[in-house]
Amino acid sequence: MRDAFGAEFEVPRGYLNTPSIGIPPGAVADAVAAGVDRWRRGADTPDDFDEAVALSRQGYADLVGVPVERVAVGTAVSQLLAPVAAGLPDGAKVLVAGGEFTSTTFPFAAQAHRDVTVTEVELAALPSALPHHDVAAVSVVQSADGTRVDLDALREARERSGVPVALDVTQAAGWTPLRLDWADWVVAAGYKWLLSPRGAAWIAVHPRALERTVPVVAGWYAGEVPLQTVYDMPLRLAKGARRLDLSPVWLAHLGAAVALPYLASLDPAAVHAHCAGLADTLLTALGLPARGSAIVALDADAEKLAAAGVIASTRAGKTRLGFHLYNTVADVEQVLDALGCDRRARPRG
Repeated sequence: MRDAFGAEFEVPRGYLNTPSIGIPPGAVADAVAAGVDRWRRGADTPDDFDEAVALSRQGYADLVGVPVERVAVGTAVSQLLAPVAAGLPDGAKVLVAGGEFTSTTFPFAAQAHRDVTVTEVELAALPSALPHHDVAAVSVVQSADGTRVDLDALREARERSGVPVALDVTQAAGWTPLRLDWADWVVAAGYKWLLSPRGAAWIAVHPRALERTVPVVAGWYAGEVPLQTVYDMPLRLAKGARRLDLSPVWLAHLGAAVALPYLASLDPAAVHAHCAGLADTLLTALGLPARGSAIVALDADAEKLAAAGVIASTRAGKTRLGFHLYNTVADVEQVLDALGCDRRARPRG
């Protein structure tokens, strides 16, 4: 058991796989377990979960720096970006980063039957390439190696060109400070850095982008008062971003209702300093430049690390490690031991 940032985490030693699956605080796991127990006993009705959905929605809004009325709930990044892709005009030109996670790119590529084209450029070139396209979609932090997009440059390019931007913050929200009220769409899945069960995801939609976002998965929960839109035509959707709501995965939101408000209550600068600081400590000890990202990708023997008890993942041919709230310098030391690093180069403390 580890105590970190006012919460308890039952995280195994050497767990550095948050970019794949986050480990919840005990209170989050307890909330889900209590929900399973109520389910077992038939103790809930659908509207009993409304509070949990509202809390997770507010928590996401706080984490990405937008008004809560902009936020819709869903289940996955690709599902929430599908309405964005569906709203593109025929022949639209989409800009993405090379090596981007496919949940961010495939919804747009799936529109090829309408002559929608997707162009990949180097991440650093994305802001300058924006004016030549109709929309851009990019992860704020790249899944494969933790590289960060230049948000200031992208915001400036968006303001100058008027070209809308969709941001995926799945690998960023929860460890880095974000203020993204300028972006047209901001989407994230909750089961990584947001420490929630899989099945909860959110998208923030700027008012100027709402009409160009087509609710292709509209259902009963997308109504202004969901329990009044369970039967009969005509189509009647909520006026704001909630028209994009998907019927929530109840147990996932029970966990997210605890996890996201907890994360939003923390000092974002302190969280960033902790997470990125541990990653940079590892890089420095290996003679590599610090990068200010909680995710690092190493040319390291994944099997050797696994044999030493380091829990990580392999992405794009490299071993990917991620440092979150519950990680400590002991996890850094474990990686260095596994790699046979000279102890004189080790971090202190």
